[in-house]
Amino acid sequence: MAEPGEREFATEVVRRLTGAGHQALFAGGCVRDELLGLEPDDYDVASSATPDQVRALFRRSIAVGASFGVIEVLGPPGLKGPLKVQVATFRTDGDYADGRRPLSVTFGSAREDALRRDFTINGMFLNPLTGEVLDHVGGRDDLRAGLLRAIGDPEKRFEEDRLRLARAVRMAARFGLALDPQTSTAIKRHASALTVVSAERVAEELRKMLRHPSRSTAVAMLESHGLLEQVLPELARHASHHLDHLPLVLRVLSRLPASVDFESAMACVLTGQPPATAVAVAKRLRLSNDEKDRVLWLLENEEVLEQAAGLPNHRLYPVLAHPWAEDLFTCSGARVGAMAKSASGLEAAASVLGSRSGAELDPPPLVDGADLQSIGIRPGPAMGRVLRKIREEQLDGLLSEKSQALDRAAALAGAG
Repeated sequence: MAEPGEREFATEVVRRLTGAGHQALFAGGCVRDELLGLEPDDYDVASSATPDQVRALFRRSIAVGASFGVIEVLGPPGLKGPLKVQVATFRTDGDYADGRRPLSVTFGSAREDALRRDFTINGMFLNPLTGEVLDHVGGRDDLRAGLLRAIGDPEKRFEEDRLRLARAVRMAARFGLALDPQTSTAIKRHASALTVVSAERVAEELRKMLRHPSRSTAVAMLESHGLLEQVLPELARHASHHLDHLPLVLRVLSRLPASVDFESAMACVLTGQPPATAVAVAKRLRLSNDEKDRVLWLLENEEVLEQAAGLPNHRLYPVLAHPWAEDLFTCSGARVGAMAKSASGLEAAASVLGSRSGAELDPPPLVDGADLQSIGIRPGPAMGRVLRKIREEQLDGLLSEKSQALDRAAALAGAG
């Protein structure tokens, strides 16, 4: 969502460019979103002004992509930093050599700039000073018709930037649009080429898909257009051996709350698979360590809450005391609903969580390594096993005093 005041600042940028004799317009996604009655994530401006002319008009500016005609204009410093609006010079693109960036750009007109963009719904311009929409590509008609269509030849659009294959699916799902038949056919034909796109760019598209309420539709469209094998091969392979698995995953995703984080949604995508799969996904997509750890923990514990009524305290309490327990409740609730299972386990877990304090769920350990060394137990694997057993018996209510725990530790060490 755009920062407060960003639209006003972007409008002022347009006003100053226009006042200096240049054509300047809101461009791309912000125009689409405003026509749909949505709050844009940000505002971009396209202009006939060259990068040098933009920088001459705005003292607070940064050349973030001057070779592509992009200048970032900064507003006055604020509490969270200055407002920022990117101003891009109208341009046409040369040939693409790497499936991502053009080898060259040529500054041109608004119409030429629109024709180089990906989809018609992203190819419109808006004059915020007059409210006039400039549509050289039929984007407004496609929005009314509920259609996502590539601008011009879809084959060429996808050859230029292979990530557009995944973007088409995400945007169609996000805005509830049907894919234009020619665009759909081109995606299927080029699906395998998505492998040339970097893992980081694919991962970012996947994050956007899974954070949005349309996540189930997006994953289904990935599968129907041959992209699932490239984006989530772990899911595609598992689903190929278990024909009822993908429908289950889609049901789980559809039952998640509208606002859910990427890690929870990813754990639901991997439901029923071994935790090692989460590690493989994180490595392949180059997810952050925090993302990997969260997905892995959710997957390792995905059945704990469902089985809560029959679990000992030492298995249940650490899960309930964990910082990610709320996410686990979210995922487990979606799983239980999708599988039409009894919710009694979740209800039991919620009851325990509501009736126990944090100190009861995660009390200070009765003994530590130094205590065990004081009674002659040396550091090493055996000490670790004794500490784990003592902790389990403490949580299960079998030990409540340090002296008891030390006696028990000595007995365990002797038995070992």
